[in-house]
Amino acid sequence: MIPPQEASARRREIEDKLKQEEETLSFIRDSLEKSDQLTKNMVSILSSFESRLMKLENSIIPVHKQTENLQRLQENVEKTLSCLDHVISYYHVASDTEKIIREGPTGRLEEYLGSMAKIQKAVEYFQDNSPDSPELNKVKLLFERGKESLESEFRSLMTRHSKVVSPVLILDLISGEDELEVQEEVPLEHLPEGVLQDVIRISRWLVEYGRNQDFMNVYYQIRSSQLDRSIKGLKEHFRKSSSSSGVPYSPAIPNKRKDTPTKKPIKRPGTIRKAQNLLKQYSQHGLDGKKGGSNLIPLEGHEHDFRVKHLSEALNDKHGPLAGRDDTLDVETDAYIHCVSAFVRLAQSEYQLLMDVIPEHHQKKTFDSLIQDALDGLMLEGENIVSAARKAIIRHDFSAVLTVFPILRHLKQTKPEFDQVLQGTAANTKNKLPGLITSMETVGAKALEDFADNIKNDPDKEYNMPKDGTVHELTSNAILFLQQLLDFQETAGAMLASQVLGDTYNIPLDPRETSSAATSYSSEFSKRLLSTYICKVLGNLQLNLLSKSKVYEDPALSAIFLHNNYNYILKALEKSELIQLVAVTQKTAERSYREHIEQQIQTYQRSWLKVTDYIAEKNLPVFQPGVKLRDKERQMIKERFKGFNDGLEELCKIQKAWAIPDMEQRDKIRQAQKNIVRETYGAFLHRYGSVPFTKNPEKYIKYRVEQVGDMIDRLFDTSA
Repeated sequence: MIPPQEASARRREIEDKLKQEEETLSFIRDSLEKSDQLTKNMVSILSSFESRLMKLENSIIPVHKQTENLQRLQENVEKTLSCLDHVISYYHVASDTEKIIREGPTGRLEEYLGSMAKIQKAVEYFQDNSPDSPELNKVKLLFERGKESLESEFRSLMTRHSKVVSPVLILDLISGEDELEVQEEVPLEHLPEGVLQDVIRISRWLVEYGRNQDFMNVYYQIRSSQLDRSIKGLKEHFRKSSSSSGVPYSPAIPNKRKDTPTKKPIKRPGTIRKAQNLLKQYSQHGLDGKKGGSNLIPLEGHEHDFRVKHLSEALNDKHGPLAGRDDTLDVETDAYIHCVSAFVRLAQSEYQLLMDVIPEHHQKKTFDSLIQDALDGLMLEGENIVSAARKAIIRHDFSAVLTVFPILRHLKQTKPEFDQVLQGTAANTKNKLPGLITSMETVGAKALEDFADNIKNDPDKEYNMPKDGTVHELTSNAILFLQQLLDFQETAGAMLASQVLGDTYNIPLDPRETSSAATSYSSEFSKRLLSTYICKVLGNLQLNLLSKSKVYEDPALSAIFLHNNYNYILKALEKSELIQLVAVTQKTAERSYREHIEQQIQTYQRSWLKVTDYIAEKNLPVFQPGVKLRDKERQMIKERFKGFNDGLEELCKIQKAWAIPDMEQRDKIRQAQKNIVRETYGAFLHRYGSVPFTKNPEKYIKYRVEQVGDMIDRLFDTSA
């Protein structure tokens, strides 16, 4: 049971808490009432605001829509005004640009092209929007007039500023430096830079807007004329310079571009020049094989004069194997070779210029047309050379081959560059050079064959035979001609190979040496063909010399003639590369010539038998020493002395007028004959010189042994 005090305290505590709770509850009720009141007030305010907002919206929205409509109307007005201004501007284009178009683009291309752009836009506008408008016709006419002015300006710029390339500059362009040095490219400025830029701009405008390709024809016609005139100018300059001072040469041009690969210098043909140098060496040095570096044998005295005469005739005789080959012809050959090189260089330069001016898809065709005149001129001149060569060969004027050789060699050397330059041109254009090369190879091979036949069939003209038995004109001509082939071995071999002359020379075609695709021959095969050809010429020459030697009534003079010619041929072969070429197909040629020479010496020595036979021991009378000679024996001894003396005097008189130009051979033959005669005469004189066979011994014993030797030493010497 809880004590009353605790219960009372507990009761008071509960009452206090109850009182506090009631107070809290009362506070909450008051708060709720206030909150409800505030809520009612807020709802009332919001309802009022909503009502007012709706009223505002109803009044603002119509104003906004009206304003938006006004703004749209304003924009439409502005656009309309702008369009009107734009359209009106097209109607003013003609009047605004007419003066500029009328005055032309000269000096103000930029402004002129701007005016043409305006006219172009006006034309497009009227075509799209008002095709029946008279303004369309007006701007069209103005556009056409402006386009014609641009075309005229293009032609004017090209005509006024396209200059012929000077021969001096062309020569610098094609001249070569040392192979170890880098050659600097000679710059070619076909058009001034400013003019070139104007030409390019006009070209691009005409292509894009003018829709006219006539200017391309204008371009190639003008540039074609300049190219052709440049090459012709070089040819004329070359002729004048060559006639006055030799090889034309120009000083280096200071402004040169770098990083250009070097190329070999153009080799001038030098064919007739070499012959003239040989002739000069004859006259200056006697061709002693020492001074002047001659490739021929030594000549002296009357033989020297005879050889100079023959060489002169070889160069100038209109009917000889080397006829007609003069300085003028040589200059023409050199000029043509230089013009070929000039064409390649100038055509390359023209293509570089054309790439800037002509649209890409028209470049090849325009370039093809541009080079035709110059190329046709070169080809025509080449065909004229071929035609002249054919006519000359018919006349047996084999100097023609000396013209064809250097040209053909140069054409072949230049062909890769030609092919590169003509890449992309028409097939007819590409085939022109190969056609000319084929023609030259054909006529060259014909000339070689006819020359060989002419050597074989040269008639035996008595008046043309050297009276002293020296080297015949035919021999010197043949050797001189063959020596020219040394400068053109590959060309000559290729000439023969191009005609497939293997059957002619009985040389089988080795598949390893030929290409069925191009019918091209290896250098080894061509070399064998050339060797066989040279051997054929030498064989024909030998046969002809044998025939000619029969013209001489004296077998000894015939032997001297053959000896001189064989010796001349052998020495000429030995002192040049001809012997190496001959040895390719004929290993024993040198030994064969030596045998022929020795054989002729022996034949000559037999001419002295009629002298030595008088005093030969087998023909002498036999008698006992101390026994008086009978009249018959004395008469026989007299006859032997007289026969020897007369024979010696006759032979020395005759043979003194003969010639052996080779000093070594001359001394050898004299010495051998002197030994034989002196030995025989010495024995005879020793045996019968003291025999009393006559009362006048000085009448029969006319010569001492030493005198006989001196007389023989004066053989083959007209100055003695």
